[in-house]
Amino acid sequence: MENLIILGTGAAGLTAAIYAARANLNPLVIDGLQPGGQLTTTTEVENFPGFPEGIDGTELMNRMRAQAERFGARFQFNVVEKAQLSGTPLSVTLDDGQTLETRTLIIATGASAKYIGLPNEQKLIGRGVTSCATCDGAFYKNVPVAVVGGGDTAMEEANFLTRFASVVYLIHRRNEFRASKIMAQRALSNPKIKPIYDTVVEDVLDVSKNEVTGLKLKNVKTGALSDLEVKALFVAIGHQPNTAPFKGQLDMDERGYLITQNTRTNAPGVFAAGDVQDPSYRQAITAAGSGCMAALEAERFLEAQGHG
Repeated sequence: MENLIILGTGAAGLTAAIYAARANLNPLVIDGLQPGGQLTTTTEVENFPGFPEGIDGTELMNRMRAQAERFGARFQFNVVEKAQLSGTPLSVTLDDGQTLETRTLIIATGASAKYIGLPNEQKLIGRGVTSCATCDGAFYKNVPVAVVGGGDTAMEEANFLTRFASVVYLIHRRNEFRASKIMAQRALSNPKIKPIYDTVVEDVLDVSKNEVTGLKLKNVKTGALSDLEVKALFVAIGHQPNTAPFKGQLDMDERGYLITQNTRTNAPGVFAAGDVQDPSYRQAITAAGSGCMAALEAERFLEAQGHG
C-alpha cells in the first residue's frame, strides 16, 4: 500500500510531489492526461517568481519534475478512471485496469480550458491561441487581439487585455452578453473594446503557418463571412475541472470544482490542489502554493494515523 498517491503533474501536483518526497513519504505520482499540465501549452512564462527573463512553460514543468525525482518521487504514466474514497484504504483504478491502494490521496488533476473546436485552433495553442489573458496578454502590446465569449470571464479578459493591445475585439454569438450587468457595462464603456455581436469564429488564420494572423468570422443571422486581422485569439468560454472520477464521492460546486478547506476534501485522507479546486485564480503560482499545502496536510494526516 502507498502512503501517498498524487494525481496530476501540473504545478500543483509536482509541488506536492517535491514537498512529499522531501518529507520521506515516497509519493507515487500519476501523470494524467496532460503531463506537465496547462503550462506545457504556454511558450513563455514571465510571471513565475525566480525567472526574471521568463521561462518556457514545458521547461519549467520539466525542472519541477526533476526536482521531485531528485528527492525520490516516483512517476507512472497513467490516467485515473475511477476511485474509491470512502473508508480505508483509499484506492484508484487506472486506465490499464490496475488498482492502487493508498493511505492518502492528493487530487491535482487540474481543469481543462474549453476550446471552440476549430480546424487550426489546437495547432496554434501557444502561438496566438490561448485561454489565459493573465498568462499571455503582455506578449501582445500595441497589436489587435480578439476575445471569444459572453460571460464574466470574457469581460474580465477583455478589460485586462486593454492594458496591452491596441484594440480588443469581443466576439459573441448572441446580440447581448450573458455577463453580469456591471461586468458587461465595464467592458462596453472601455474605448479599446469593440464588441462584435451575432458572430462566431469559423477558423483561426495563420498566413505565416506559425502564428495567428487573423480570424474567419461568420455572422449567425446573415451567414456573411469576413476576415478580421488580429495577432491573438483569447478563448474565454470557460473551464471544465477534471473531476469526473470523483463524482458522487467528493463535495463539488455546481460547475464540478472540488470544495476544499485548506485543501482538505470531505473524504478523510483526500486532499485537492490547483485548478481542480480553484475556479478563481488559475495561476501556476497559486496552484504550486496549494500543492505545498496539500502535501503538508497529507503529511500531518499520516502522522496522526501513526504512519509518519
